[in-house]
Amino acid sequence: MKSIVSKKLPDTPGVYFFLGRKKEILYIGRATSLRTRVRSYFSSDLAEKRSDWIAKMLAKARSLEVRKTDSVLEAMLLEADLIKKFQPFFNTDEKDDKSFNCVVITKEAFPRVLIVRRRELDSPATPNSKFVIRASYGPFPHGFELQTAMKIIRKIFPYRDAKCAPNRRGGNEVARPLPCFGRQIGLCPGVCTGEISRADYAKTIRNIRLFLEGKKTRLLALLRKEMKSAAKAQQFERAHELKKTVFALQHIQDVALLKTANYSLPATHFRIEAYDLSHFGGKDIVGAMSVVENGAARPSEYRLFKLRGIQSQHEVQGVSEVLERRFKHPEWAFPDLVVVDGNKVQKGAAEKLLATLGKHIPVVAVVKDDRHRPAGLRGMSTELAPHKGAILLANSEAHRFVLKFQKSRRTLR
Repeated sequence: MKSIVSKKLPDTPGVYFFLGRKKEILYIGRATSLRTRVRSYFSSDLAEKRSDWIAKMLAKARSLEVRKTDSVLEAMLLEADLIKKFQPFFNTDEKDDKSFNCVVITKEAFPRVLIVRRRELDSPATPNSKFVIRASYGPFPHGFELQTAMKIIRKIFPYRDAKCAPNRRGGNEVARPLPCFGRQIGLCPGVCTGEISRADYAKTIRNIRLFLEGKKTRLLALLRKEMKSAAKAQQFERAHELKKTVFALQHIQDVALLKTANYSLPATHFRIEAYDLSHFGGKDIVGAMSVVENGAARPSEYRLFKLRGIQSQHEVQGVSEVLERRFKHPEWAFPDLVVVDGNKVQKGAAEKLLATLGKHIPVVAVVKDDRHRPAGLRGMSTELAPHKGAILLANSEAHRFVLKFQKSRRTLR
């Protein structure tokens, strides 16, 4: 393994491959810096944190190959594409987890670009009842990260999403419907208002597909060719738009993706458990626990609680009861971080209960604004900063899950 560590690696984004004795691909990963990421696998201070799974992979590895990319975004897309293509043995999670997301392009006159759960694609009935698939990409293990990536792509290639209905009136200026929200903020090319032709929109979808497939060189060549043709035909506005697109592709601004990426090693499994409560008129209080591990939601490990110890709304007692009942299950993997919905009061209640149980687990509270949107995080530290996206995902999932449970209970009455 010394040859792997000592190999001169580029300090650039990209994808790396651990190879076995017969050059078979054991594991595929991606990195913001290939040099830093690969070396971190062999860092002495991380050796004790490796999972047995990764330790077995490293024991079998004999060599390493890397493929550089121009951005973190492209490394993320390339990693998913290669895992899907080669299905390395030690990328088990990426191959098998049905909760992961895929990017789907629908088969329509004006295709939609959607983020869909993999389990929906594997179901023979569900996709056909909603849409016909032209192409799919992924799965991607980190949902919040994928959403950020698609926002970057959509700024370069505005597309129609699930909320945009195509204009059925032939683009008549008098009868033109109101633009969708995406069109109002420049993320939809005007499918809803009839401002873009089917042929021009087809080119946008072609561009998105080429980019998602990692064919940026071919994509740039096509765009430059179209730019020259537009200039030759004196379509200067069109030529200028194409020039801006080429520039955007060459200078991808993925700072937002850098901020949401989970940079911990796959070997250092980081489990987050988030808790939320719900009630109906101050009564019938229920709680929910969500699990996010290494940035990916684990719905099969979510849990629901019917609160027994309190008869009316009381956040402190509610949080304490749910946590106490949760830790009566030693067969469930213990978390590295507990997330509660609320402020310093809920955070303090969770910390007090954990201390009583002898559990030394940090607690973060997600503070909400008057519209119940995240407004801040209490209890964050430098060590937890890389997990901010995962913390917000866990909190959102716990809230969604507990509301769904509460609604189902009211429906059954």
